[in-house]
Amino acid sequence: MPTPLQIGPHTVQPPVVLAPMAGITNAPFRTLCREFSGGKGLFVSEMITTRALVERNEKTMQLIHFDATEKPRSIQLYGVDPVTVGKAVRMIAEEDLADHIDLNFGCPVPKVTRKGGGSALPYKRNLLRAIVREAVTGAGDLPVTMKMRKGIDDDHLTYLDAGRIAVEEGVSAIALHGRTTAQHYGGTADWDAIARLKEHVPEIPVLGNGDIWSAEDALRMVRETGCDGVVVGRGCLGRPWLFADLVAAFEGRTDAYVRLTLREVADVMVRHATLLGEWIGDEARGVVDFRKHVAWYLKGFAVGSEMRKRLAITSSLEALRAGLDELDLDQPWPAGADGPRGRTSGNNRVVLPDGWLKDPYDCAGVGEDAELDTSGG
Repeated sequence: MPTPLQIGPHTVQPPVVLAPMAGITNAPFRTLCREFSGGKGLFVSEMITTRALVERNEKTMQLIHFDATEKPRSIQLYGVDPVTVGKAVRMIAEEDLADHIDLNFGCPVPKVTRKGGGSALPYKRNLLRAIVREAVTGAGDLPVTMKMRKGIDDDHLTYLDAGRIAVEEGVSAIALHGRTTAQHYGGTADWDAIARLKEHVPEIPVLGNGDIWSAEDALRMVRETGCDGVVVGRGCLGRPWLFADLVAAFEGRTDAYVRLTLREVADVMVRHATLLGEWIGDEARGVVDFRKHVAWYLKGFAVGSEMRKRLAITSSLEALRAGLDELDLDQPWPAGADGPRGRTSGNNRVVLPDGWLKDPYDCAGVGEDAELDTSGG
């Protein structure tokens, strides 16, 4: 059994964290992951934009809704303006909106990086420090963590400097995705970088992220890097029961991994779509939102392309259930379904503000107008 992960007053045992994913890690998906884990682990909301939170944007206020059973409640914040980030964090603390705040310095999406946000931001060391300082100060007793990438590209690595800034400013833990912005989700995650960061900032917990497709991958990451825990993103797409495997692995019960039949997977799919409908307040919209998950859930199973297409355009629970019932539901868990899933694209051009790379310290021109006004990525 590994040492429990301590994030401020919160003990996370086993040390397993659900990565924030735009449009994915909403309350219904977190509920499923938490149910399979037996309530163990930490499950973080999708990205919340600080400007939208401060302005009490309707969609954003829905995204920060937590189920009564979620403890601790974890919000991930995105922002590029220290003042706005500070306002958002103080709002969370004063209104008791969450128990833990994670700062997003890892998103590689162009609409985020072109504003100087996400994984582009740590290149500006002074700006990073100012944002982290405002967040930690405004949070009061709430722990603040941050998630980041190695850097913008191999010529502009920032993770060691960012790690030192995090320690100096009072961050409770750091998660490192072992890829650069330029890699997006392509190539192989650099676990050696996670090990180097752990050596560089021994004062606080370091979490590893990238290419954890199975519970065995998580154990291997901890063993090879010395990290204090793991953050799992794409590996659980269409497979929320991965968290049951992760708990079992860290507890030494490697004979207890979940291998669902297609019938059991179909039941989870219907439950997921049902929860989305209840959360949104409209069954049809919930099923439409669920469509993106269909291919992930069915990965590896013998399901014809026409049926896959049909299931991916359903707009009612009845139609979803009816389509699933036409499948050979006695199929066992397929051999190849534990591998990579989700986006795997890489080598994308990094979109940055004009002149962003000229000076790693000067952050003139980044301010409130650079904030995104919508949450969820």
